[in-house]
Amino acid sequence: MNSFINPPALSNKNTLGTLIENKTTFTVNNCELVLYETHDTAKGVHLLFNDFCFTSMLRGKKEMYINNKTKTFSYLPGESLIVLPGEEMVIDFPEADDTPSQCLALSIDSNFIKQNIDYLNDKLPKQEGNWNIKEDLYYLINSQSLASATQNIIRIMSETNPAKEIMADLALKELFVRLMQTQARQYFESAYKDNTNNNKFSFVINYIKENLHKKINIDKLANITYMSKPTFYRAFKQEFGITPNEFILSERISKAKKLLSKLETISQVAFEAGFSDTNYFIKVFKQLEGITPKAFQRTLAVH
Repeated sequence: MNSFINPPALSNKNTLGTLIENKTTFTVNNCELVLYETHDTAKGVHLLFNDFCFTSMLRGKKEMYINNKTKTFSYLPGESLIVLPGEEMVIDFPEADDTPSQCLALSIDSNFIKQNIDYLNDKLPKQEGNWNIKEDLYYLINSQSLASATQNIIRIMSETNPAKEIMADLALKELFVRLMQTQARQYFESAYKDNTNNNKFSFVINYIKENLHKKINIDKLANITYMSKPTFYRAFKQEFGITPNEFILSERISKAKKLLSKLETISQVAFEAGFSDTNYFIKVFKQLEGITPKAFQRTLAVH
């Protein structure tokens, strides 16, 4: 599914105060949104936030690490990071001369975070565990819902509207929930890979991933968790922000993209990814990826 955010237009570089991490700032009650632009190649740029910060790459490329936490890694569009207060990032911009980089940083007030976590745990308790931000799960591949919520808050905070504070507060709450749901999905997928978690949803994800080539019955998934079908359906969507059927479909498309990289026929890919009808597979793939499977396959052949 498309997890990219449509970036705002770049500034005219001749109008910028600096060509390296130039800041455009928007502020409301509980958060501050900063859009960073870099138009020059640079190395060893230091950046630190005083508050909890959600960042998302919009265009271009950074090579970076977070002090005492990571090795150097590439930061690309479709990816997001959680940066804790006081954590320092060190950033290189190897391609900014030719491809300017653009990144957003959303600093969120700690009281807002606590109040909303407490509210969710009180009003919408999870089946297992509590709502919370997992600070050790700081690198995220954007889900479609997280990208959409991020897009929405960029739009609201960058416009002039008398109701901006109210709309931004609602948008920030949605983004915060989507962030936790995206983390939960990646956490359980990681636990499935490492076999380190016995949570019911880990078993569900395990079953789905191992049986994508088959017809997957929601009743079977509910039985794995010892829940009724309606309870399972509701709990799954609450945990991950998408329905079980949407998750299965996204996993099948992900598997199909890997199979297409092996240059198999479209009908073979459809069958192995769990689609009984090739035409339906082509239709769904184009809806979610924006191009047909054959066109996607051609882009892989070019690279």
